Amino acid sequence: MNILLDFWWVIVLAIIVFTGLVTVNQGTIAVITLFGKYRRILRPGLNFKVPVLEQVFKTVSIQNRSVELEFQAVTLDQANVYFKSMLLYSVINQDEETIKNVAFKFISDKDLMQALIRTVEGSIRGFVATKKQAEILLQRKEIVEFVKEQIDQSLESWGYHLQDLQINDITFDQAIMESMSRVVASNNLKAAAENEGQALLITKTKAAEAEGNAIKIAATAEREAARLRGQGVALFREEVAKGMTQAAEQMKQANLDTNVILFSMWTEAIKNFAELGRGNMLFLDGSPEGMQKTMQQIMGMVKMNTDKEKQ
Repeated sequence: MNILLDFWWVIVLAIIVFTGLVTVNQGTIAVITLFGKYRRILRPGLNFKVPVLEQVFKTVSIQNRSVELEFQAVTLDQANVYFKSMLLYSVINQDEETIKNVAFKFISDKDLMQALIRTVEGSIRGFVATKKQAEILLQRKEIVEFVKEQIDQSLESWGYHLQDLQINDITFDQAIMESMSRVVASNNLKAAAENEGQALLITKTKAAEAEGNAIKIAATAEREAARLRGQGVALFREEVAKGMTQAAEQMKQANLDTNVILFSMWTEAIKNFAELGRGNMLFLDGSPEGMQKTMQQIMGMVKMNTDKEKQ
């Protein structure tokens, strides 16, 4: 009888011991209460609680958690903006006070999620309400920084920390999207027209510069050619004058009339007109008075050249 009684006591003790064993999974912390009042926390692994008296009130996850948000906001100029975002948050740390705060702040995780979502949406709506629709697309970073600044304090009081907020998509009403597309298209056309105008201006400027350089080079070459031609004519006249002067001096020494030279030049000129005229018609005064006049002009030219040489 005593042996049987002892056996039952062993079974009861074993049941009590096994009911007191608690396994806490990695990434979670168990919150223990005694008669409904917070008692302590149990960390991951095999733990022991007082059977019957102590209860596992809640298991708090210390892992990162995410939630997707879709909501609408209204800008300063009364445009509807539709957001799609992802919220990443977690428990601040594994301290006992933090875990206690997380466990008892909200009735359930559903209530926490609802408060978190509404807080984030309210912060974004408050920011968007101060901006015009044209500014929203360019201020994703500013929106995220504003939301973090606004809700970090509230989340810390709940025992949580906002790790990241990603705004994945920002859209407007169809009419606004179409008008924005038209604005972008018109700006692109304007930019293309400006680029084409600048390209045409550059092309014409370069062409004008090239033409100006060509004219400048041609003018320089023409001026140089004219200078060389002038020098050639001057040298020719100089040599002719020298030759005539020498011939005249020799004829004077030989007591001959120098008019013979002039007459010879006159007849040589008429001969050249006939040979090289190429059919052109020339009118010459062949009278004695005309020849005499021409001779006087030639003699005057010869005398002028001779005086220049003496100077």
